[in-house]
Amino acid sequence: MIRQRPALAALLLGMALPIPATTTIAGDEPRYRSSPERRTVAEKDWGPWLGPFRTKLVPSLMQDFGERYLYAPANAALPPPRAGEQRVIFLGDSITDLWNLPRYFPGKPYINRGIGSQVTAQMLLRFHQDVVALKPKAVVILAGINDVQGFLQQEPPEQIEANWEAMADLAEAHDIAIVFGSLLPVNNYTDSAREMLRERPPERIRELNAWLKDFCARRGIVYADYAAAMTDARGLLRADLTRDGIHPLERGYALMAPIAERAIGQALAHKPQHRR
Repeated sequence: MIRQRPALAALLLGMALPIPATTTIAGDEPRYRSSPERRTVAEKDWGPWLGPFRTKLVPSLMQDFGERYLYAPANAALPPPRAGEQRVIFLGDSITDLWNLPRYFPGKPYINRGIGSQVTAQMLLRFHQDVVALKPKAVVILAGINDVQGFLQQEPPEQIEANWEAMADLAEAHDIAIVFGSLLPVNNYTDSAREMLRERPPERIRELNAWLKDFCARRGIVYADYAAAMTDARGLLRADLTRDGIHPLERGYALMAPIAERAIGQALAHKPQHRR
């Protein structure tokens, strides 16, 4: 057996290891170089309301991008489901957060886990804490409209679709029935909504809904088509259902509730079909 000298062994080991991104030059402090190089992005002017909101939000997101801290106390206080309880989690953004579930689903063990301004990547990060750990029978997911805007994260359609698929995989892996809601249409009929079609192009919303509907059909997942009941002759959100062009008024939620309830019933009744 040939024994290598310690110096030679160290040299050979060093040749086998990758060169670290941090390099030291004689007389200099260590300097880190990203590989591949990070890009530099010029911050966009988000206007008098969204601008300050984003400025306040971004430092918090750097510590907890999924904002898992928001529902952590409520989740800790929530008891396990009772025997026979058909617990359902509504996961989404501000459209879900503003949905008064006790009013539209009286007596039902439905739990709201909506967070305003969130994108699908954030919901995926908190899916285990805000859905799986609460042991529901079903989850109703309404997500993606903020991805279209790109306020927090620029997402190509393929990434939004991948995030939807990942949430479906997580739910199925934990025997949770799934309902995906269509993205709601938007409109620009009021002063507060005048930029809505530019920020969230209706054709992109329709394309994402078409993909999601097809995905649900392929996977045996129930698709709640809110958009079909809320779209006007121009293909936009009905004027009587919103003031700001995106968030439903009470009459909008009144239209959505029976669609969601019907979808939940279908999902629970056909739960075995969710297995791939």
